[in-house]
Amino acid sequence: MRKRFGIDIDGTVTCPTSILPYINKAFGLNIIYEEVNQYELTPFVNVSEKEFAKWFHENEPIIYEGSPLAQGAKKVLKKWEKEHDLFFISARGKHLLDVTENWFADKGLLFHHIELIGTHDKVETVKKHHVDIFFEDKHDNAVSIHEECKIPVILFDTPYNQEAIPKGVIRVQNWAEANFWVQNWLSSEKKALELVSSKT
Repeated sequence: MRKRFGIDIDGTVTCPTSILPYINKAFGLNIIYEEVNQYELTPFVNVSEKEFAKWFHENEPIIYEGSPLAQGAKKVLKKWEKEHDLFFISARGKHLLDVTENWFADKGLLFHHIELIGTHDKVETVKKHHVDIFFEDKHDNAVSIHEECKIPVILFDTPYNQEAIPKGVIRVQNWAEANFWVQNWLSSEKKALELVSSKT
């Protein structure tokens, strides 16, 4: 049963620690991943919000080119690419499309569609593409996508997304757990369809 998977990129497909070495080097810091208890990183640096935003904008391509894959992501995504449509939806700006596509090619990952929307508000894009399930690391994104699109959302556990979640947002520790949940979900969907078919 082919489904359309909506998948965030940064902190989900890429390792959530990807940016920290760049921040630590640029600002002479020693931020530890486990201490990053919120998504917004500005409070952790010793410069103004404006200066940090300027640095980030200038260094985005370098950070994204060097981002390692999240542990276990490639194995699961290679399996899914044969069975489902993989739509990667990211808050990255459109000007980073070449960098993003080159990164996917370098990592040997297939995509059916990549959409860089330049904002964290992904609800309309998820609706536009009729996504069946979404994969995310940002807490408020996960909750809003689930509540407004009425689809399950897999939330990859990080120190910065520990707030409470509704029933339709499923917290997982890694890609193996995500795959396990998805297989059970697909099996339940298939059984429900078979039940409906048997009654008609």
